Amino acid sequence: MLFRRRDAESFFERIRVHLWPRRSWSRSSRYIVYRLRRLSESPHAVALGFAAGVFSAATPFLGTHMVMAALIAWAIGGSIVAAVLGTFVGNPLTYPLLWYATYQIGHLMLGGRAVRHHIDLSNGIFHSSLEKLWPILKPMSLGCIPVGLALAALSYVLVKPMVEAYKHRRRRELGLKSRREALGTR
Repeated sequence: MLFRRRDAESFFERIRVHLWPRRSWSRSSRYIVYRLRRLSESPHAVALGFAAGVFSAATPFLGTHMVMAALIAWAIGGSIVAAVLGTFVGNPLTYPLLWYATYQIGHLMLGGRAVRHHIDLSNGIFHSSLEKLWPILKPMSLGCIPVGLALAALSYVLVKPMVEAYKHRRRRELGLKSRREALGTR
């Protein structure tokens, strides 16, 4: 095969790369911004899709973010690719902040002050059902709605002008190039 690795990556190396990028977080972030700007959909659809991905990243249901983002983006007419890219806002650096905020806001919405819960998972999560996780999962599930909506609105406001500016600049460059070719000069 043309682009195959000489030495196959081990399972643990692939997991490590998914949790911590090879180069850096800034390079990975720049790549996501680059991909967002180059999507062929309208700036509104790209921004809606990205906002749907950011909203789903704020939920505490790990493992369902991409599917949830794609379904939300499809329902509101956003870009599904942008929605999947938006889920990368949730990463090992931002999850603790998101979870703390959703837990605190959820507790306030339930009318109480945040209380520390001790959870013993020494027997595993599946041995004790949701009975031990529910005191934490309930406020997080409720608190993720306002946090997710606020982050989604912020991301929409930031992404739409960025994509519009890129597309405008790209059209202008292509227009200049086509005029030069029509005149026969370079």
